[in-house]
Order: sequence, then C-alpha cells, then structure tokens
Amino acid sequence: MSNLIKIENGIAAVATDDWSLVQLPETHVEERKQAGKVVLFKLTGESTVTEEQIANTVIPATGKVVVPLSVFVERNNELTERIAKGEVGVWLATHELLEYLIQQQANLNQLPIIAIFVERFADGRIFTRYGYKNELRAFGDVLRDQLFFLKRNGFTSFLIRKDRSAAEAIASLNDFSKPYQGAVDIPEPVFRRYHRGA
Repeated sequence: MSNLIKIENGIAAVATDDWSLVQLPETHVEERKQAGKVVLFKLTGESTVTEEQIANTVIPATGKVVVPLSVFVERNNELTERIAKGEVGVWLATHELLEYLIQQQANLNQLPIIAIFVERFADGRIFTRYGYKNELRAFGDVLRDQLFFLKRNGFTSFLIRKDRSAAEAIASLNDFSKPYQGAVDIPEPVFRRYHRGA
C-alpha cells in the first residue's frame, strides 16, 4: 500500500506516486561534528554534498523525477528539456537554502513539485511556502503531529515513512476544527473570523 497522502480539493487520501525520488549516492567523506551534531553548510559555508556525489547521481532517463537540489543546480543543462515538459521537480533538505534554488529557477511555479526532506524534526524551517503554488511535499521523518500544521502552511502531499500508518496520518489532518492563527488555508486569525456581540 502507498504511503503517499495527497490533498486534492480539500480532501486527503492515499494516492499513487507518479514521481521517482532520486537519491544522492552514499559518500565516504567524514562528517565534521560540533557538539555531537553535524555542522551544516548554512553554519560553516561548506556544502554537505560532494561533486562526486552530484556527478554520480543516477537520474532515470524517462518518467517524472524529483532530483536533489544540488543535482538540479549543477546538472541543469542536461535536465532543461525535461524541466520544460514538467517532468522534473526538486527536493531539498530543511538545512538547504531556498535562495540556492531561486538563483537557478527564478520562477518556482514552473516546477510541478518541490519536496522537502526532513531528516529529523529539529526546528520550524519546514513551515514556509514562499509563494509556491504547485505540489509541495514533505517526506522523511514527517511526524503525525506536524501534518495539520504543514497542511495549513500549504503542503499538499506527504510521503509517510513505511513504518507509520497512512490512515492515522490522514486523521491527523483534522486534529483541530478551528485553528487560532492565520495561515495559507485560512488567512484571518480566529479573532477576526468571529465577532462577539457587545
């Protein structure tokens, strides 16, 4: 059974995945750590992806593919025709800078899908949409209690881990009936939606 949940016309359901997720090959580069955590390039100025990984990433010759951000940027010339046909999307990890993608693809809405990889939930960087209007997908360690808030921020699909229940994930999208804050789905906060009588 598929663990992809898509929201279409406000209804969430398990769906067939039309997209192949392209992964970077494993690297043998030693990770530098600080305080027990990998120091990400946003903090150090260094990339966490090697040129060798980018060059050796296998991209299927046909079909719809979601490629890593670094591959999309560095191998863009070989993808140009497929990008124009709507066959290429991009995935980026929560620590990667969206500006890096925008430098290559100024109009994000020309991409049919952008996927955000959550290696593990550590902060709120995933909770942004940046004016993107097409399929916005979360995958990786996407937790049940995050899905309602991701939906409110405009995420339209969620690839749930195989060890998690898609049915429970769908149920979580309705955890709250009347959200307090404004968001993509309901712009006005609750105090603007309901007027108390004097």
